[in-house]
Amino acid sequence: MASKATSIKLFSISTPQMRAFHLTWMAFFVCFFAWFACAPLMPVIKGEFGLSVAQIANINIAAVAITILVRLIVGPLCDHFGPRKAYTGLLLLGSIPVIGVAFAQSYESFLFFRLGIGAAGASFVITQYHTSVMFAPKVVGTANAAAAGWGNAGGGVAQAVMPLLMTAMIMLGVSEGFGWRAALIVPGILMIIMAGVYYRYTQDCPQGNYSELRAAGIAIEGGKKGGWDSFKLAAANYRVWLLFITYGACFGIEIFIHNIAAIYYVDHFKLTLGQAGMAAGSFGLLALFARALGGWVSDKFAAKGNLNNRVTLLFVLMLGEGAGLLMFAHAGTAALAIGAMLVFGLFTHMACGATYAVVPFVDKRALGGVAGIIGAGGNVGAVAAGFLMKGLGDTQQTLSILGIVVAVTALCALAARFSSAAIEESAIANKLAA
Repeated sequence: MASKATSIKLFSISTPQMRAFHLTWMAFFVCFFAWFACAPLMPVIKGEFGLSVAQIANINIAAVAITILVRLIVGPLCDHFGPRKAYTGLLLLGSIPVIGVAFAQSYESFLFFRLGIGAAGASFVITQYHTSVMFAPKVVGTANAAAAGWGNAGGGVAQAVMPLLMTAMIMLGVSEGFGWRAALIVPGILMIIMAGVYYRYTQDCPQGNYSELRAAGIAIEGGKKGGWDSFKLAAANYRVWLLFITYGACFGIEIFIHNIAAIYYVDHFKLTLGQAGMAAGSFGLLALFARALGGWVSDKFAAKGNLNNRVTLLFVLMLGEGAGLLMFAHAGTAALAIGAMLVFGLFTHMACGATYAVVPFVDKRALGGVAGIIGAGGNVGAVAAGFLMKGLGDTQQTLSILGIVVAVTALCALAARFSSAAIEESAIANKLAA
């Protein structure tokens, strides 16, 4: 019987594990590209609809709010239906508002579709679930972080590419108002294509698909229980809620920066739309290696010590993120702001990777529930940051407060330390997989 992969063979797609690895980060990349495709075009959209600061804040909140609910639901759905069907369904349903936003004619209709697009952000939970059931403990942190990081880069690519795509449309002879709409149809089409590829070429776990395995009476580690049972088990675990908070303080900040960076650079430092897009895009592109680095370091620290080294690393990374965010908030020039953004971005992405290097060990009986609740924490953090900015009405002041909050929430990582029994169980699993 097939078992979890004990190594990551990047240039191979011959095994179910590596096909899942590559296709899950690609699907995640497409979803993140679609999720943040609107953000770098907001200066143009703001002008077309005559949006106020409060309305822009509402749009940013809407972009991440619905993801909280969908992430909570989609984790247990992975336990029940398997990640293959869950991802295919999310990609197909998510493409509808992505294409729909291109046809918005008012602030209200734009807000409605932007809310719907947020569902694409739940793709992260399925990505982490799929790699968690495919890879053994000694490499699962690296696999989770690399797949998530490369997928996350879709947000950074969207920041840089969408203004160029809109410009290309305008060069073909269309108006600016039609150009941004035409550009936004592209990610929706990519989601539909990716849905077909994912369904055709992946399977739920090394042994096969959940429905077939259950029909054959074969036990499934990740999906023993589905739906509400998975959610209840996860919700009863205090470590889940501690990591919910820490993930809100790292991934939540990442989403918040994606949504406000371009318009912040335009308004605060008077950069052009293209310059602001490239500057904001550099933050997202850090995910290409930084998130994977966080997972890899977590695996190495755990191998040299024990499971609690993973949470200690997370604590250190979050302190660095908080300090870097304060530097970004008080940067006096665009050059200093970009430099500070890259510093705190490195810590932020690594902290995200380190968080999901801990997730597979929290409760193996309810992997979907655990991944879903903690993933939702990221969006709660982003929504909270959005409301903070709306209340203060000042982006720079908001960033300063968030820097302090992030540093304080790092303590939650230390509080999530594991018991000696859990450490011993992890050590045994590592030996068996070796």
